[in-house]
Amino acid sequence: MPVAKTENLNIASFDHMPSPEEIKARVPLTERAAASVLAGRQALGAILDRKDPRLFLVVGPCSIHDPVAGLDYARRLKALADEVSETMLLVMRVYFEKPRTSTGWKGFINDPFMNDTFRIDVGMEKARRFLLDVCELGLPTATEALDPNAPQYYGDLVSWTAIGARTSESQTHREMASGLSTPVGFKNATDGDLEVAINAIISAAHPHSFLGINNHGQSSVIRTRGNRHGHVVLRGGGGRPNYDTVSIRLAEQALAKAKLQPNIVVDCSHANSWKKPEYQPLVMKDVVHQIREGNRSVVGLMIESNIEAGNQPIPADLQQLRYGCSVTDACVDWAATEDMIRKAHAVLREALAQRERAA
Repeated sequence: MPVAKTENLNIASFDHMPSPEEIKARVPLTERAAASVLAGRQALGAILDRKDPRLFLVVGPCSIHDPVAGLDYARRLKALADEVSETMLLVMRVYFEKPRTSTGWKGFINDPFMNDTFRIDVGMEKARRFLLDVCELGLPTATEALDPNAPQYYGDLVSWTAIGARTSESQTHREMASGLSTPVGFKNATDGDLEVAINAIISAAHPHSFLGINNHGQSSVIRTRGNRHGHVVLRGGGGRPNYDTVSIRLAEQALAKAKLQPNIVVDCSHANSWKKPEYQPLVMKDVVHQIREGNRSVVGLMIESNIEAGNQPIPADLQQLRYGCSVTDACVDWAATEDMIRKAHAVLREALAQRERAA
């Protein structure tokens, strides 16, 4: 009598996925892109180590769905980055993976054609090509690490990584973060709990061993050295923002109690803006004011921004998509982005000089 089948009962198919090595061979790292990535990581490390008094800004679309519009945005951001480089390091938000509470579009890698064909093999190659194009502009990139195998495919093109509110508590993501080559920002939990992010920073700073894939796509035991550039990202939660002076002070105290460097990034979107993009400039203005008044723990900010304001549902006819408008969270438009950053630049010129003298 044959043995009853006990595995893969809910699996429809196993489709071939090219290895990281194959994808990289199709979209190879260039000298110019590598220089951009390394310069971005070094600058971010210097800010986190308090060797550079500037702020870093992770700014860009909630998610990338149209590489043409995304590159249009990147060119605009590069020009603005050069303009404000005295006070801020601008890092483009390039998010390809979208965590979902229940259902919805999971991002450009998972479904690049936005039609439920889920050509992950195509999405991964297109995502890598987009990152390469942005890096070749001389602009560092930031992304959210969701799939633990994805960094093997494009991690060499990323300068800063976020671990989201839904995954900061995940052991898998803490292990992954311990081996990433970038600084990593851990967001507080969706209920506002900060301890989750602090524990994640401590965990990721230590070496780990876990199951993953290597560059050839083979299952491997990955052994990491630990990542010393973990830091907290305040994104609000539990029905309230947490970027105000009191919340920042409480975060400083919690980091000090854990014997961690008081490095804080404020996400101007999500619960901090009640998911209303028009409130993001108010959040940024408040935080910049805190810095002007002497705050030294805030080292960065995050802004969800696109060419056009708001967001849009994904239509059945993709030709109806509005150019440069988010299909996930609503964003501020480019005009508002320029205004926010230029106003912050004007205030920070003097404030950061004082911060440097106090260091």
